Amino acid sequence: MYIQKVLSNGIRVVAEKIPYVRSVSIGVWIGNGSRYEKKEENGMSHFIEHMLFKGTERRTAEQIAVEMDSVGAQLNAFTTRESTCFYAKILNEYVETAIDILSDMLFGSRLSERDMELERRVVCEEIAMYEDSPEDVAYDMFSEAVWGDSPMGRTILGTAKTLYDITPDKMREYIASHYTSKNMVIAVSGSFDDGIFDELEKWFGTRKIRDNEVCCEPVSYIARNMYRERDFEQIQLIAGFKGIDIMDNSVYPLLVFNNVFGSGMSCRLFQNIREKYGLVYSIGAGHSAYSGTGTFDVSAATTKENAEKVAELIVDEIKKIKSEKLTDDEIERAKIQLKGNYILSNENVSARMQTLGRTMLLNKPLKRQDEVIDEIMAVDQESVSEIIDRVTDISTLSVIAAGHISGIGELFKF
Repeated sequence: MYIQKVLSNGIRVVAEKIPYVRSVSIGVWIGNGSRYEKKEENGMSHFIEHMLFKGTERRTAEQIAVEMDSVGAQLNAFTTRESTCFYAKILNEYVETAIDILSDMLFGSRLSERDMELERRVVCEEIAMYEDSPEDVAYDMFSEAVWGDSPMGRTILGTAKTLYDITPDKMREYIASHYTSKNMVIAVSGSFDDGIFDELEKWFGTRKIRDNEVCCEPVSYIARNMYRERDFEQIQLIAGFKGIDIMDNSVYPLLVFNNVFGSGMSCRLFQNIREKYGLVYSIGAGHSAYSGTGTFDVSAATTKENAEKVAELIVDEIKKIKSEKLTDDEIERAKIQLKGNYILSNENVSARMQTLGRTMLLNKPLKRQDEVIDEIMAVDQESVSEIIDRVTDISTLSVIAAGHISGIGELFKF
């Protein structure tokens, strides 16, 4: 059963009791990510994530780490295009410690110029690490290609230039205008008593924060190819298509389709290209869903010599699944596997907390485990066939290649 409350300042809380565990996972979710940034602010959301760990008026960065480590707790955060989450997993007897520290980080961070200068270097090193990753470079290119010069088309990490233009005052104003009560959700999953809501009120509900709505601009998917010469050992290939958005009810047919086509070691792409021909180490397909937009893509890493052949084999697999679709047996096996994966993932309190937080941020209905399983098992041949046609629509094809690509011909020819 889910418990929903609203703190005195308007922050929403959603909680799920799991009495047979001894841990609690708490996440503070903010409906803000790189999609909400102006061009000159690119990287701000991710930079904030880093800076909130650098010390508060009550604790140094070291004290935050020591306090959590001393009770065996985990403390971390992540930033996406549309959300930021600060979260902790802790034994239920120390839950107040986690709530206190998360609140202190969110509302009491120093954001000093000295700390900011040091952390800029850290983030620049992170950017350099990503620039050395063919897969990360290719997916950033994919975003840039299909969403252009918009917040969705820019990197989450930002650039060295935009980072060095961010000052403590600019960051404080950004936090004040984006970390608002209407844009914040606290999700809790695990073993706790009702006293946890008093603690959340004490440490979060009494904070004075703005209550304005935070909006982002709509974007449109544009089919566009992008090739980039990079000094990589392999060539990273992506065949991308327009996908579904985060509110689309076709997500379960899509997961069933991709379970057979491009996810895991038993899928068609892995078996028919890696295992049969040995031309790739990594290959797969997946979808990314956002507000009002989304993508579906097939990606592979291979050598320059094999790039055109790999692209040809991927095209063959796409053509085959578009014409033949899936058999009833394949659909049934995929549904059973998805059901099992879902049930196993829900034995993890952190995974359940993340589902609660994302769902509440999107104002989507909270579903019981049996309701989700029923939706998975209700997927049929018609719904799978429909989603295959939608997310492999050749008119939306975008081709991405990063690496030593000089001399390579046209890729993914249908």
